[in-house]
Amino acid sequence: MAAVAAMSPEQKAGQVLLPFFKGSQVEAHAALIQRLHLAGSIIMGDNVPRDPQGKVDVAAMGAVNQRLQQAVAADGRRWPGIMSVDQEGGAVARLGPPLTEWPAPMSYGAAGNLDLTRKAGKGLASELVPLGFDLDFAPDTDVTVGPADPTIGARSMSGDPAAAAAQGTAFSQGMLDAGVLPTVKHFPGHGSVTADSHLSLPVQPAGIDVLRGRDWKPFEAAVAAGLPVVMTGHIAVPTLEPGVPASLSAPSYSALRGLGFKGVAVTDALNMGAVDKQYPAGAAAVKALAAGADLLLMPADVEQAHAAIVQALAAGALPAARLDEAAQRVATMMIWHARTTPPAGTAGSGAPAGSGAALSAQVSASAVTVVSGPCSGPLVPGSVRVAGGGPGDRERFEAAAARAGLTVGAGPLVNLIGFGGKPAGGDIAVSLDAPWPLQGSSAPVKVALYGRTDAAFDALAAVLAGKAPAPGKLPAAVGPFPAGTGCPRPN
Repeated sequence: MAAVAAMSPEQKAGQVLLPFFKGSQVEAHAALIQRLHLAGSIIMGDNVPRDPQGKVDVAAMGAVNQRLQQAVAADGRRWPGIMSVDQEGGAVARLGPPLTEWPAPMSYGAAGNLDLTRKAGKGLASELVPLGFDLDFAPDTDVTVGPADPTIGARSMSGDPAAAAAQGTAFSQGMLDAGVLPTVKHFPGHGSVTADSHLSLPVQPAGIDVLRGRDWKPFEAAVAAGLPVVMTGHIAVPTLEPGVPASLSAPSYSALRGLGFKGVAVTDALNMGAVDKQYPAGAAAVKALAAGADLLLMPADVEQAHAAIVQALAAGALPAARLDEAAQRVATMMIWHARTTPPAGTAGSGAPAGSGAALSAQVSASAVTVVSGPCSGPLVPGSVRVAGGGPGDRERFEAAAARAGLTVGAGPLVNLIGFGGKPAGGDIAVSLDAPWPLQGSSAPVKVALYGRTDAAFDALAAVLAGKAPAPGKLPAAVGPFPAGTGCPRPN
């Protein structure tokens, strides 16, 4: 590609770096993007402008991304910069209300409806477009192995490789329908390791055959569907390269390319504990790039990373052809994106904040799963008590109960179990995140909800009151309850 070939080494080095910034330092960040020729930016929670009520200031968020796009364009580039965010739904959502709140992605596996999943992907992504985002680090297509998986949990759509593959691809295609680039993650599979890569380096002991049969299925499906971006995780796979995170490992990128992937390989955040402790001061960026990464996400210090790439190039430690290939892939993707969608933030494109509310409610109503207990009729008399949960959960439950015609204060005890919560007793145990704590619960009735949005609590209250069925199925085994456990789906 002539445009990339004509770039200086400094411009090429910038084209493969996707940085973060602190707080509201937008002008300083824009100046840095322009000076170092950076690919764009990621917006983290502390960068999101808020109104006096603490909600996302949608207009101000759009203005931030517009300013950063101007900084990209000041370099003379004819393709848009990457304005990105982590918006999976559930626990990982940098943008809250007034944007639609979505339940945990495991809801899609529990609902088992690919058409609904694709619509949800489009619904979630459509609300990002007016804010100026063109890439989302979602969906998480990891296959979870259940309670031994401390990190991914309900961010995974399913413990079944085929279901995770189909659901992840459907969600991604919905995002593309909306005009947002999806990112399937985290190759070579983060749902089957037992450590959290935000803190330390997890080791994946499985051999290639096991990985191919389980963890790689969703990535194979993504490649077959022509999806544009795959994120590599900070996971060491001794069968590929002992002790080195996959995100920095040449054999891991070879394995990904071996699946037929021709798009942009992006690293997970390079400032995470699994990498930054071992490869400080720009070393991680050079190592990842040399190994086969095309886009380097969130180096701890982007100026150091940029300088290290330019120095490694000059010293011959980084082949010029590798940097050219990476810069070309990123530029090609953004040129393709610009040709196939109106620019992010274009008036009238995308959908207004909150427009996915009915769809989010439909997802939760389709996912709610009765793991043990009756499948028809009210699960409670007209009144219940409530305990457990995290901040705001009981309030949301009480509001939903009132909407469903239930009073709160007497009757059976509903015990809410939030993220990382311990198994709880009571009469009805309800998991709001991954369903694993239900396996140790003494409650006779066990319900998996996979979400803590207002709409998820409405779905729960409707089932408790006997006003709606619970059509969901467990997307992964929970102790003695096999995957697929749940009430019969209404025809």
